[in-house]
Amino acid sequence: MSIKPPFTEIEVKRAASGFYQGHSVEIALFSKAIMVGLVLWALVWPANANGVLGSLNWRLLEDFNVFYIVIVGFFAVFLFVLAALPQTGKRIMGRPGEGTEFSNFSWFSMMFGAGLGVGLMVFATAEPLGLWGSNPVVISGAVQGNTEEALQSAYRYTFAHYGFHAWAIYVVTGLALAYYAYTRDMPLTIRSALTPLFGPLMNGFLGHVVDILGVVATILGVSVTIGFGVSQFIDGMYAITGMEWMMDMTGEAPAPGTVGLISGLFVIMGLSVISAVSGVGRGVKYLSNLNLVMSLILLFTFVVFGSFLFAMTTYATALVDYILHFLSISFGAYGPQDPAAFAAALPAEAAPYADALRGGATNAWGSFDGFKSGLEGEAAALSDEVLAAAYAAGEPGRQFGWQAGWTTFYWAWWIAFSPFVGLFLARISRGRTVREFIVGCLFAPALVCFAWMTVLGGTAIDLELTGNANGAIIGASNTAKLFVTLGQMLSGGFLSAITVMCVVLIMTFLVTSADSGILVMNTIMSGGDQEVGNKHKIVWGVILTAVIGTLLIAGKTNGGADPMEALKSAMIIGALPFTVVMGLMCVSLVKALYRDGKREKLGLTVGKSAE
Repeated sequence: MSIKPPFTEIEVKRAASGFYQGHSVEIALFSKAIMVGLVLWALVWPANANGVLGSLNWRLLEDFNVFYIVIVGFFAVFLFVLAALPQTGKRIMGRPGEGTEFSNFSWFSMMFGAGLGVGLMVFATAEPLGLWGSNPVVISGAVQGNTEEALQSAYRYTFAHYGFHAWAIYVVTGLALAYYAYTRDMPLTIRSALTPLFGPLMNGFLGHVVDILGVVATILGVSVTIGFGVSQFIDGMYAITGMEWMMDMTGEAPAPGTVGLISGLFVIMGLSVISAVSGVGRGVKYLSNLNLVMSLILLFTFVVFGSFLFAMTTYATALVDYILHFLSISFGAYGPQDPAAFAAALPAEAAPYADALRGGATNAWGSFDGFKSGLEGEAAALSDEVLAAAYAAGEPGRQFGWQAGWTTFYWAWWIAFSPFVGLFLARISRGRTVREFIVGCLFAPALVCFAWMTVLGGTAIDLELTGNANGAIIGASNTAKLFVTLGQMLSGGFLSAITVMCVVLIMTFLVTSADSGILVMNTIMSGGDQEVGNKHKIVWGVILTAVIGTLLIAGKTNGGADPMEALKSAMIIGALPFTVVMGLMCVSLVKALYRDGKREKLGLTVGKSAE
């Protein structure tokens, strides 16, 4: 029995001279055209851009919410199976006899570093607190939000959004890139992961499309991360200086204003570009170590002054609860509730008022009291018993709205971020087995995230449960919750010192994230080459700044309450095509693993030497 060697001759046509020397002109120009077009649209017609992006985003969620939920569940199960099967789990991502590039200690240290970042700085307190007030169990009416009974379900979904599901998304991309790079000597670029399915087609137009989708997803994923981080950076600067010009003081709680956000964005991106072009980027390793030290100081502060016993008890019970509900979270997807289905579920007395009742009954962010107070005319005169039944009839619609607006947003964000994180995971994992890669990259960072969420978030919840915070943390904006929690825990000079450290930590996380994001985009456009010219770093730094800035401005048009809305909508839209690419990566990897196993049995080598 013979089996032909794998296709490994990826040839990304790169310019031999000129401005784009070493880059694929097609990938660079098409990627820039998409991003510049988005920038000009948001700059010239911000209201139109915000409205269209929001409408298109919601339409896609209505049609593809089930797809997003199910495929992420599939990613997690797919990786568990690959790790568990002896014939796939033991395969080494490297040449025969090749050892690992990093020691286990260094490798896990980098995993822990990967588990910390801007997202955790923003959402370590915001995510558990938000889910404590609203999650599927609260929406079903089984428990009341912001109570002790809601704590278990709050952390169930907190762990889902930052746990094994989230890291499964990164690991799918990272595993595919690492496998082909280290067993077949192929470039670390997205198109390499689809060669078992499409072969030489990856050297042409189809390969360009795949890489462009990776670049666009990366830009939008990094943009959302930086957008949240800049918002928290401005909240921290306000906490230190009290300068109100940075803030929007018109709401119930101060929130970063457009002027403050754009100013902070220019500072962060300016530092990122300077870091990238001046050679300071070579010290990112040391900056990352500094980030880790400051992160541990912050964590230790919460351990000493926060609710550590409450947090550790929560960690243990929440982890067990998350594992028990893993499959239901993975595949329990909702679609939009059809008006006819809602009407059919109503009691007879409420059926004539189906149209008037449906909006409030299916509103995932409302409450039964809000539903009742929003009714007018004859519908408002219905008895409480009938209205309660009408509200219960809208539960499927509320569950869909919540899942699409919360879980699916996270899945899209992680998918858009997966070329960025996946490439990092692949770079540091030469010589690892498939099982080592999955277990190390999936579980180690997730466990760090769990600890971060329970120690910081658990302290914030405990302060609210005991009444010490008196609603101050819940009432703060998401990006301000960390600083408000610190203010409830600490006082005096120590509070000031920790707040300043947090602002520095956020800034360094942002600079390294933006710097690394620019490097990933250029790596894809250069066919896997990690050495790129400074001019390209500057150009993409400017484009990234323009994308974030214009969409932040667009998000505030027409009375928009959240400047991040346009950015989030663009990211979810941009992530959908790359989700399809990731699904194909899984199919491609199965084929590669199966056929490489066959080749080994026949005594054939796997990489380029087989040809």
